[in-house]
Amino acid sequence: MLKDHYRLIIYNDSTIQTVWSIKLTPIKVLTLGSLGAILLILLTTVIIAYTPLRENIPGYPSARVRQQILWNYMLVDSLENEIKTRDNYFLKIKTLFQGETPSEESAGTETTLKMAEAKFKSYNADSIFKDKLLEEKSNLSLQQNTKRLPSIANIHFFTPLHGLITNKFNPKTDHLAVDIVGKQNARISNVLDGTVIFAGWTMDTGYSIFIQHENNIISVYKHNAELLKTLGDKVKSGDVIAIMGNSGELTTGPHLHFELWHNGTALDPETYIDF
Repeated sequence: MLKDHYRLIIYNDSTIQTVWSIKLTPIKVLTLGSLGAILLILLTTVIIAYTPLRENIPGYPSARVRQQILWNYMLVDSLENEIKTRDNYFLKIKTLFQGETPSEESAGTETTLKMAEAKFKSYNADSIFKDKLLEEKSNLSLQQNTKRLPSIANIHFFTPLHGLITNKFNPKTDHLAVDIVGKQNARISNVLDGTVIFAGWTMDTGYSIFIQHENNIISVYKHNAELLKTLGDKVKSGDVIAIMGNSGELTTGPHLHFELWHNGTALDPETYIDF
């Protein structure tokens, strides 16, 4: 039945003459119909994909909406990278404050030194903070003289504790601080306006507090009996931040272990402060 032959004829209604005719079979009709449907689908697809008419389809986003979606995707991707970088940084800081060396995986930032390029040296417990700076910077070097740095020459530092210096700043012995003995329960003062970036306990240095100041200056106060400020606190120059003590395994008696850093370089506090 599919192979039966039929003829489609078009007549002139007035003259009854044959204008056009074609011989057809059911198979040919199905074939032509399928090809026509396929061509129609392809044409519709091309129109929707490559012409502005697609924006008239209900539910299809406009160019402005698509641009906003792309922008939001870029923002989310950037935010994820920032969060990963922040988490790696906080993990590394936490590891350093615990007296450990961060693993290469936990460091995970562009500023981390490659193991093949880095030269490591052993440090005592008083240089825990220096380890962090060596991990963060690629061009650190210890201050070898007591000359004032021009960028902080005019800064007035508040004296953290008036007393007797029992152990001076000495890079040769890796003592990057001054040890000051004061009166019992003496108050420790902040040297400049800044923000507390660490306030807590470590096994070696006891109750310690780190403060970030402007001009890339960081001051460090260790072996305290009590801390009066917490992480994130804003502090002014002269504010009392701790009580002098004898905490930590490496202490030699009640005193303040005070460090001063600028641009990742340890400075001699006596060059800038009268104790």
